[in-house]
Amino acid sequence: MTVLERLDAELSEIDDTARMLTYDKVAGIGVVGNEDGAHHVTAELCQALSDVGFTIPANGSTYWVGEAMQGVDYKDKQPTPEKTAGTTKTMARNLAHLAGLLVESPYPARE
Repeated sequence: MTVLERLDAELSEIDDTARMLTYDKVAGIGVVGNEDGAHHVTAELCQALSDVGFTIPANGSTYWVGEAMQGVDYKDKQPTPEKTAGTTKTMARNLAHLAGLLVESPYPARE
């Protein structure tokens, strides 16, 4: 939450075309936790990041759901869960693709 609170300061910062400084920037979301919680956190973060000017691509989030009541962290999980790794690769490709599109065709200046 501290990061989002600090990003609120970006709401008043604009470039020479009167756009927020975060325009033409992409964001992705990674969550570790239970499935319902991961979906909720993703929804909240998508809204918050969009509010401060970021663009979220298709499949712009990934999450890992560990076994309930277990003590294994994602970083310690061997092998890396295949579904999570695949979703994370898709997210990374889509982030890079969208970032490239925004470089070639930025959002228009505010009127």
